[in-house]
Amino acid sequence: MRVRVHPAAAGAGAPGDVGARDPPARAREEGRKPAGRLIARRAELRPNNTLARIADGQCAAGSDRLALWRLHTAHRDHMPDGFADAPPQPAQADQVTLRLRLIGAMDAWGLASDRVLPRVRKTRGVLAVLALSAGKPVLRSRLTSLFWSTRDREQARASLRQSLHELGHALAPCGPVLATTRETAALAADRLWVDATEVLRLGAAEPAALDVIEGTLLADLDGLDPAFDQFLAEERRRFRLRARSLAESHYSAHDPAEARAVAARRIVRIDPAHELGWLALIQALADLGDRSGAFAAYEQARAELALAGAAPSAELETCAQRLRLESRASAVASPALTAALGPQQRPAVRGARIGVAPLKLLGTGAGEHLSIALADEITTALSRFRWLAVVSSASLARLDDPTDTVAARRDLGLDLMLAGSVQAASAPGSAAPQVRVALSLLDLRAEAEVVWAQRFDRDASDIFALQDEVASQVVARVDPEILLIEARRAESRTPAPASAYEMLLKAIPAIYRLERVPFMEAGVLLAAAIAREPDYAAPHAWYAYWHIFLVGQGWADNPQEAMETAGELASRAVALDPADARGLTIAGHVQAYLHRRHDQAIALHERALSINPNLPMAWVFSGAAHGYAGRHAEAIRRIERYRRLSPMDPHAFLFETGLMTPHILRGELAEAVRIGEAVIAMQPRLTAAWKPYAVALALLGREEEAREAGRRLLALEPGFTVAGFLATTPYIRPQDLEILAEGLTRAGLPKD
Repeated sequence: MRVRVHPAAAGAGAPGDVGARDPPARAREEGRKPAGRLIARRAELRPNNTLARIADGQCAAGSDRLALWRLHTAHRDHMPDGFADAPPQPAQADQVTLRLRLIGAMDAWGLASDRVLPRVRKTRGVLAVLALSAGKPVLRSRLTSLFWSTRDREQARASLRQSLHELGHALAPCGPVLATTRETAALAADRLWVDATEVLRLGAAEPAALDVIEGTLLADLDGLDPAFDQFLAEERRRFRLRARSLAESHYSAHDPAEARAVAARRIVRIDPAHELGWLALIQALADLGDRSGAFAAYEQARAELALAGAAPSAELETCAQRLRLESRASAVASPALTAALGPQQRPAVRGARIGVAPLKLLGTGAGEHLSIALADEITTALSRFRWLAVVSSASLARLDDPTDTVAARRDLGLDLMLAGSVQAASAPGSAAPQVRVALSLLDLRAEAEVVWAQRFDRDASDIFALQDEVASQVVARVDPEILLIEARRAESRTPAPASAYEMLLKAIPAIYRLERVPFMEAGVLLAAAIAREPDYAAPHAWYAYWHIFLVGQGWADNPQEAMETAGELASRAVALDPADARGLTIAGHVQAYLHRRHDQAIALHERALSINPNLPMAWVFSGAAHGYAGRHAEAIRRIERYRRLSPMDPHAFLFETGLMTPHILRGELAEAVRIGEAVIAMQPRLTAAWKPYAVALALLGREEEAREAGRRLLALEPGFTVAGFLATTPYIRPQDLEILAEGLTRAGLPKD
């Protein structure tokens, strides 16, 4: 059989199994019954089941780790194929050329992190089916029956040929990843990374990996064809059951109430209509003394069950009634305390409010569609930064004058506005159209002061590429600028009781200054922010980040305890907001830098980049994780991505530091020294920069300069030794450790 390999995308290894046979046919061939809908019947519960004990207020009891989930595992033999099975082994990170996001809205990125998602929705659907086939060939007849079920055979096959042609063209930047024959199509499993697959693979050992599940599988592909809709509903069910099963395996009735609450929240986030999970969450919150939270969980459970067409069980109502009785008894016992505490209020503000005004069209060469589309693209890209509240350009367009800063502040409550213009012209001596985009960031709280401005001159021959490139660079550069603006405003306010958001803003600049006393004060602020608003994810993430510096600078009294605390904080941040790309990548850096769990770290970074591919920090920490594992060329490629996104980033000193060791381990010592000199000029207090700088100088034979760098390092970190460094460094390859040890020793640093 002749196989044609397209110069296109990378293979499968994704969750559901939709190979050449449909699931019922495959089940018949294997002598099994096709999987039916998994229904948990209340009559099947044993009297001594944990759920029954919940209704009796005895939820802490249990015989083993799966006590609460016996009902689910009793149905294990009836789990559907595909997602019920163990997910396939992951592709090697250095071979992956195509990354797919299937959780939520579908998206795709190639080797250079450019978007390669096909424009036509049915072609996206074909790509999704191939990805879900776990690397197995899919019959063309299967694809035509899914996407062109109402057409005759020849029309359907012709439509599929066109769709595969478009898919091959879209995935061309990814290399030879799409293989087709006269009868089948397939993706190369060793070249593909799929978020849903990685979540299921890692979730078996690391429950925090499941926290990234937010949204429906392929949420934007409904309505392509009735047959595909039916297929998609089944795949979503499989994914939900598989993910829920993994989450359930991490629940233990013997755990402390706080751990049980985290585990139960994870379960109901994955399956909001799972009443057993809600019962476990309600009881855990009640055991923590958080009766208001338990009541809120009860109300949410009722709402979710109603959406699923189910009524609350007698057990759920009994549990709620017991909470009401206990709450009344508590209020009678301590009315003074209740009055003193007062009502709990969520803060009104957790980020700056920004709007993108429709861009002004200058001249006659540019179409109005480009002006509107670019504003919309920038708005969409900004919305991926969770700490920003973004107002759409359509809302601003409804104002009499969309660029009227007074009206925007008064009517829409904007703090900041991004405004600008688009001008098109032909470059002299060139037939290719050129576009100039000029943008300014205005602070509406300071009489529309211009706080950032940038001009972009681009080739307009590919309008879609222009929109993507300009939008990604704008938001990557604006995000740190806004963070600094907000931090300065927070610092200038009088020392009145601050919100958690204001405490966070005051802490962030002190982290990067790396002056020990202000740095320690930043830690106090972040701890206070968490105490003020325990359900606010950002302070947890930044406090975990603070602990990374605490350990890295040698300032931790108990490094092991600090590392454990960082891990707990990072996991909590991801649990509170699984769609925050910054929180995910900080969690990944904690896993890689402090705990040497590089595979888990890379999965978190990939999820962060799938949510927000314009976050420089995610590219840098992702590259660092690859470097720790020995993939130095990939580390350099990823870290250098930040330079294209945000070349003047205020945190460049930290990002550039990540490039030094990979260059050293590739033998590029002069480049490492050049970067080290620039980094030290920007931030001379960063110990992580002095270490590779001293190594590079020593290995170049510039030993006097290396010894001076070693002395500067010891002044910042007096307890530093080569043996201690080798015991804690995230680099794991023996040959890499040998090179680093040699350089540090030749720089005159103490061995132990």
